[in-house]
Amino acid sequence: MSKAIRVAQIKGASPRLRARAAGLCWLTTFLTSSFALFVGGMLIVPRDAAATATNILGHEALFRSATAAFLVSTACYIAATLLVYELLKPVNRTVSLLAAFFSLVGCAIGALSSLFDLAPFILLKDAPYLSVFTAEQLQALTLMFLKVRGQANDIGLVFFGCHCLLIGCLILRSTFLPRPIGALMALAGLGWLTFLAPPLAGRLTPYVMLPGGIGELSLTLWRVVKGVNVQRWNERAGMAATVNPDEALIG
Repeated sequence: MSKAIRVAQIKGASPRLRARAAGLCWLTTFLTSSFALFVGGMLIVPRDAAATATNILGHEALFRSATAAFLVSTACYIAATLLVYELLKPVNRTVSLLAAFFSLVGCAIGALSSLFDLAPFILLKDAPYLSVFTAEQLQALTLMFLKVRGQANDIGLVFFGCHCLLIGCLILRSTFLPRPIGALMALAGLGWLTFLAPPLAGRLTPYVMLPGGIGELSLTLWRVVKGVNVQRWNERAGMAATVNPDEALIG
């Protein structure tokens, strides 16, 4: 047995464990991001700056916890991205790397956009240097920053759409994960890509989010419960090492 194949087998000794770890990270992402979205929907009134300001100041701890939950979900998604990259690398290393790139860019956009959650506590806390603004102006600025945050998240969804679409294509070719889940993930990616045209996405929401929710949740639960078909994963890893042994040695 060649050294390259032995290295590939060692690196892929626990693909089921990797798959389940990725599933748990994705599940944590789903739960924490759902909490953050729920709180945001409860406290932010899109066309009422005064009500939004009152809600946030009256539930400051809840709003901050939603921001924290969003950051946790981002960290978990980064971990899931790296694990999924390793899991699907035997199918096509280049495509898997490209999918990971899109996901990490989306995570970076989401993490940076969370900075806008600080705006309410800067603008609405009666800082002396803001006395030149009226209360109504400060409330309007707060709502504006929160809307910018939402639009930044929509941009992030486009990158996640590319990620899901590529992941779906890799799963369809993988043989060690169910093809129907690959199809659902590809549909999820197409759904997120509608955010390239915000007016279209606005008209299709929440229906456009349904494929994404079903696809990602299906993949998450399958990974947590079933993992992957280890024998077929090892076969694909061995084939990849045979085709490009130098790649197997370095990564």
